Amino acid sequence: MVLDNVENLHELFGENDKNLILIEKLLGARVYIKGNEIFLDTDDENKQLILKDILAQLEDYIRLGQAPGTDLIKAIHHSLDKGAGEKPELLKESYIVIPHSANKVFPKTYNQALYIDAMNKYEMIFGIGPAGTGKTYLAVAMALKYVLTRRLNKLIITRPVVEAGESLGFLPGDLAQKINPYLRPIDDAMQSLVPLELIRKLEEKGSIEIAPLAYMRGRTLSGCMVILDEAQNTTQEQMKMLLTRIGEGTKTVITGDITQIDLPAKKESGLLHAISIMKHIKEIYFQFFKESDVVRHPLVRKIVKAYEKDSSRQ
Repeated sequence: MVLDNVENLHELFGENDKNLILIEKLLGARVYIKGNEIFLDTDDENKQLILKDILAQLEDYIRLGQAPGTDLIKAIHHSLDKGAGEKPELLKESYIVIPHSANKVFPKTYNQALYIDAMNKYEMIFGIGPAGTGKTYLAVAMALKYVLTRRLNKLIITRPVVEAGESLGFLPGDLAQKINPYLRPIDDAMQSLVPLELIRKLEEKGSIEIAPLAYMRGRTLSGCMVILDEAQNTTQEQMKMLLTRIGEGTKTVITGDITQIDLPAKKESGLLHAISIMKHIKEIYFQFFKESDVVRHPLVRKIVKAYEKDSSRQ
């Protein structure tokens, strides 16, 4: 393959050639370069075509302002491999542009691309999967896009306050101070996407509200984007309460990890119950993430996989 711009080589191959090493591993052959041409040391024409398509896709990403990483390369390779049935174009098309943000938010896996696409098309979306798959981060990015472009009036982010081995009553301070640790991950996600000053300005205007789930009772949530995070820790009653608060023009994203339920014994998760009774409603989209979608530190992916294996034995 002939590269359009040899200056892209460093971004294409990544730091310490980690992208190149991965491509060689995926294709089972050595990649070498002559001038502005890249070759694969094999006679397998299918692999030659896959290399050409991978590099073409990666060059497109660089033109769009995204530095390719190993998760993205794996997703592109899987979508191009025979029988995958995935469209590599969706990986490029399903990015999020947030006003006042220096970077575009691209999906790093095919399931993330489906999730972003669904948030553009559906009014209610469930994102279900292990930690580190980008469920909440991508939902927050999409919500900021909608609020800052004034397509929606407000962002409401809520989560149940459930102790994971610690008692809320023993935490210091008033109620607001007690619940702050539960809501902090949401604030961290927003700060990684837009400047802190903008977040505080939106909060002062009432365009962003972060609150415990209990504060949603009795309200009608219209013309906004609602994110229910850590939904696996809702009871059936809490889940029903929130879902029946939804008014006209509201987009709702429910995220959760069904392997990390912290509810007291004998209480069924509202998320598990919602999946079982609403999975056939065509207007609701369910995106299930897997261990292969974990995009945090590679060690997290191995930890998730270890727990999945252990639970399958029990």
